[in-house]
Amino acid sequence: MQSVVLHNIWDHPVSSNQHPVSSLSSIQFIQMEDFRLKVFYTVARHRSFTKASAELFITQPAVTKHVKALEDTLGLRLFDRKGNSIVLTPPGEVLFRYAGQIFDLYQEALFELNSFKSQQKGSLRLGASTTIAQYLISPLLAAYYERYPTIQLSLLTGNTEMIEQAVSAKDIDLGIVEGKKHHAGLKYHDFLEDELVAVVHANSRYSRLKEITLEELTNLPLVLRERGSGTLEVLETALQERGIRPSSLTVVMHLGSSESIKSFLEHANCLSILSSRAIEKEVRTGQLKVVSIKDFRLPRTFSFVHLQGLPEGLAAGFMNYARRYYNP
Repeated sequence: MQSVVLHNIWDHPVSSNQHPVSSLSSIQFIQMEDFRLKVFYTVARHRSFTKASAELFITQPAVTKHVKALEDTLGLRLFDRKGNSIVLTPPGEVLFRYAGQIFDLYQEALFELNSFKSQQKGSLRLGASTTIAQYLISPLLAAYYERYPTIQLSLLTGNTEMIEQAVSAKDIDLGIVEGKKHHAGLKYHDFLEDELVAVVHANSRYSRLKEITLEELTNLPLVLRERGSGTLEVLETALQERGIRPSSLTVVMHLGSSESIKSFLEHANCLSILSSRAIEKEVRTGQLKVVSIKDFRLPRTFSFVHLQGLPEGLAAGFMNYARRYYNP
């Protein structure tokens, strides 16, 4: 997929008696040459001029020059140095956020425009970790199919570790996973926010509980997701950050899906930690009950994952379509 190159503004330097930003019309600002913005965005993502140079295949002095030109045009400092590292300034944070949206829109616009030249065709191999596959992706895939019926979709499901391995092995083009970011050879993009919660069945002897402490959590019988799942990893990481060893939990069983855990809870006096998205229906109908854990929250982010480098073609188009679907 070709990149969009916009010109004009860099060929017209701002006079010294004009404020760089106020001298730019809204049209001119939109028409910034996107390569300089891309250089800034790459430096900001890596927090490194050296890594940006390697990704963009240009020299480090060229990276510095492009960023300096952008700062001069805007009249704002975008980076500060702190020791051997660089950090975004407040204006840099703002531009970084909007630059990500701009490049997403570029990809989406090109994807849409190409459909006028020829009907979108091809195949897209997707992968989704278990929670996402069960509770999020089906309506998205159905809507995508209605919009692009000539694109052949396939979906591999498994836990987060399995999906990451499938991306690394090039068995799939794009994955959607939960949990923390693991592999240096893979690139992750935030997709949707989620939260893990403690849950019991309405018929359980523990259903009378409204709030428990972390210490009480370690003493209650738990049924949890299997090793390799993002859900289990988020829980164990959060516990370790609070000085609690995961081995201190009273785990009676590990199961391979949220559905199997919900069924288990129906027949056992146990508590589990599950995605709030996985239990919406059961909480609404009163089958399951959420139990608060005092001063302890488990937020997490669902992420797209693909091989290092910018995603192209159908994968990039799907990412943008999915974001618009869930965040219209």
